[in-house]
Amino acid sequence: MNADYVWEESYKTAILETDDAKLTNRIRAAKGAIDERLQEMQMDHGGTPEERQAIIDALAGLKVLRRELERRSQDTGANNA
Repeated sequence: MNADYVWEESYKTAILETDDAKLTNRIRAAKGAIDERLQEMQMDHGGTPEERQAIIDALAGLKVLRRELERRSQDTGANNA
């Protein structure tokens, strides 16, 4: 994936993060960058259909990543109980 969109770099960083301790902040940063871009697009009606689809896909990917992180942290908590 090449970073065609401003927000894509932070998204890629989140997706590639392997350290669970850093992952929450990476997800938050990516979501913030996407939200900022969505706000820009609303103001100037900018963006292409391709970018809109890429944002939808990225948000879905972050949601899966967040759920997986929560599942792993619950599993770790259960193992330490």
